[in-house]
Amino acid sequence: MKTYYKLILPLFCVMMLVQSCSRKKDKFINRNFHALSTEFNILYNGNIALERGKDNVNNEFTEDFWNLLPVERMEVKDDLFLPGQTKNVDFERAEEKAIKAIQKHSMNIGGKEKNPQIDEAYLLLGQARYFDQRFVPAMAAFNNILNKYPTSDKINQVKIWREKTSMRLDNDRGAIDKLRRLLEEEELEGQDLADATATLAQAYINLKSKDSAIVELTIAVENTKIKREKARYHFIKGQLYNEFGKKDSANLEFDAIIKMHRQIPRSFYINAHIERSNNYDFSSIDPVVFEEYLTELEENRENRPYLDKIYYRIAEYYRNNVSDSVSEIYYNKSLRKITGDKYLRALDYETLGNMYFDRNIYKTAGAYYDSTMTSMELNTKPYRVIKKKRENLDDVIYYEGIAQTNDSILRMVSLPKEEQLAVYTKHAEGQRLKALQEQKQAEEEALRKQSAPSSQLSQNNQKYSKGLNPPGASRGLQTKSSTRSKGNSSFYFYNSTTVAYGKNEFLKLWGDRKLQDNWRLNNQRADLTSSTEEEGEEKETEENQLFNPETYLASLPTEQKELDSIVKERNYAYYQLGIIYKEKFKEFELAKSKLEVLLGKNPEDRLVLPSKYNLYHIYIELGSLGKAEAMKIAIINDYPDSRYAEILLNPQSELSKDENSPEVIYTKLYDQFTAEDYTAVIEGAEVQIKRFEGDDIVAKFEILKASARGRLYGFEAYKIAINYIALTYPDTEEGKKSQKIIKEAFPILEKKDFLKDDNIDKFNVIYQFENNSKEDIEAFIKTLEEEVAKITYFDLTTSKDIYDENTTFVVVHGLKSIEGAKGFGELLKSEEKDSRGRIIKPKITRSYFAISSPNYAIIQRHKNLNMYLELQ
Repeated sequence: MKTYYKLILPLFCVMMLVQSCSRKKDKFINRNFHALSTEFNILYNGNIALERGKDNVNNEFTEDFWNLLPVERMEVKDDLFLPGQTKNVDFERAEEKAIKAIQKHSMNIGGKEKNPQIDEAYLLLGQARYFDQRFVPAMAAFNNILNKYPTSDKINQVKIWREKTSMRLDNDRGAIDKLRRLLEEEELEGQDLADATATLAQAYINLKSKDSAIVELTIAVENTKIKREKARYHFIKGQLYNEFGKKDSANLEFDAIIKMHRQIPRSFYINAHIERSNNYDFSSIDPVVFEEYLTELEENRENRPYLDKIYYRIAEYYRNNVSDSVSEIYYNKSLRKITGDKYLRALDYETLGNMYFDRNIYKTAGAYYDSTMTSMELNTKPYRVIKKKRENLDDVIYYEGIAQTNDSILRMVSLPKEEQLAVYTKHAEGQRLKALQEQKQAEEEALRKQSAPSSQLSQNNQKYSKGLNPPGASRGLQTKSSTRSKGNSSFYFYNSTTVAYGKNEFLKLWGDRKLQDNWRLNNQRADLTSSTEEEGEEKETEENQLFNPETYLASLPTEQKELDSIVKERNYAYYQLGIIYKEKFKEFELAKSKLEVLLGKNPEDRLVLPSKYNLYHIYIELGSLGKAEAMKIAIINDYPDSRYAEILLNPQSELSKDENSPEVIYTKLYDQFTAEDYTAVIEGAEVQIKRFEGDDIVAKFEILKASARGRLYGFEAYKIAINYIALTYPDTEEGKKSQKIIKEAFPILEKKDFLKDDNIDKFNVIYQFENNSKEDIEAFIKTLEEEVAKITYFDLTTSKDIYDENTTFVVVHGLKSIEGAKGFGELLKSEEKDSRGRIIKPKITRSYFAISSPNYAIIQRHKNLNMYLELQ
């Protein structure tokens, strides 16, 4: 009987299980079996995977407290994935579990879902896709719940998630409308209300309605029980109040965060302190109390991971209120503590660069600006601003270097020989003491390295004497194996210090020997010894010259021509510095000092007038109207025929761009250039260069003249002119353009080898005229165009090109082969018959030559027509 029950009972259980697995029967056991299997198996594991994926998203996200925080802690990335691919394996697993629950446990009977867990499966599906940043499929999952399960107890959550997804798809206005309707129609409370209002706040922020966002965030703060979210909402409110200038209201939000202290992430706590400290009114608080507050933040051990921002805040306080020198120390401290905050690193570097710039230490400022750009995102507006400022500094650094160096040389040259010798003797002695100090430090370092192995060995012996076993002495094979690791081994070649010591000793004893047989032989060592001695003697000779004041005296220029060149270069540097400070940096005090110093050094005439004119405008900017009026009178009296005097007497002439303005003159010359009147352009440019000497527009006239010379005289003349511009005007746009031409274009333009005609499809027919022959070129061109118009099977054009000052070409363009070009030339020269059979003499009888377009460019560039004709 017992055996009978043992067989029947398992069979009954199996039958009940099979019966309950059916998804087609609407029975109590079926519904609960699938509901329990869905909730406590598949959805349980799916939700675990979802939470694990959300934790990963949170860990990957770095809070940017420098900008307005997003309501939701998630960074949307632009990575592209193929269909079926996901960004996170945990979200993929959550999605798989949700799909499995729907496919295997859905009980859709009579058009109604009998499994109460399926709506949660769809919610899990939508959330997994949302956090995986596949928003369109996520929207489909949420809409499926709204359409099929309108009575679900999760329906409000689903509506909120749908609008969050809608916002990610840039439909903020639609999200606001639907969330407002949800709040009006449903009595949400608790976390649902917090989620709805927080989402609504983000939508308002996206649409720049930030005042409305504050109202919604206030409701979210009051209803959420999650401390992390509460801190985030308070912080965003504080940031918004700061944007509106309501510092007291902002501080209340930051105080609320500070009160939560260890209940929230430390980053919110620290940044709340920093933001609140930025809002203090220093006119109403005791500086000592505030400094103690900052010191307390700095010395708190829990704040060590955030010392970079704390140091930056302290640095800002000292720079704005107390001392630049102290602030510089803290900016550098901040830089040493920064790990991944590139924005803070850029702020530190930029501020230090600005401080050095304000102190006129431009080389150091430039180095800091270089470091700033390495920490900024390329091609952003802040990056371009710093880049432009750094490029402007190139000119300042260059000319400041010239001015300081040349002033120093001229100062030394002006001293009596005895004083020169005294200065250089002191300098040479300083160099000698510096070398001795460096040698002493090197010897101490070598001695320390030599003593390190013996000290370590002594410590090991002490351990052994106290009864400790040496590594691997009695621990079996496992310990012996572990002592072979490089980190803890006492084996000689695993210790970098002892290896370095051994190498030094070998070099002292044997020298730098080659890896070969009989390396110990004396002759090998003798060669090395002798070479070492020679190197030592050379080094000693160099050092003796470095410590000899006569070496420096001998380097001073003595020829008057050299001194004049140094003076001229120094004066031009002062002029350029004055213009740069005035025009590029609006540093009028610096510009004034440079130009006044220049005028006090009796500069060449070409710099005097433009310097005085610029000083006139600088005095006006600085409010020194008396000095400005005196300078104006001096310019009018001393240079009555100059354009500067004309402008000062008639200011409207400068605004109306009259005929004497450099811009109008340049435009006329450029028109002559396009008309190929190159001789007139060269002569006119030379006149204007002398007239406007010292003005910025001179470089434009120079490059126009260089282009005209290149067209008229060829590549070599152009090359000389462009090199001159690059050297004479390096800080101007034209100078920089010339440097680029030298680097990039010259290697291509200087090629003068003619190309073969095989693979070329553009050819010309050239008619050559001598300019002094007084032939009617225009009449020839008119006749040629009439003949060309008869040719309809080619798209032909004509032009008149200057070859050089003696020769002009009339060119027919548009032929497709060298044979076709030659045939076309012969065709024009051949006789024709009219309709009555009478012979018509050709209108074009002039000789010609055919050439490909690339080779035509070469002969125009290098003026090597004769070479080309000889090859034909």
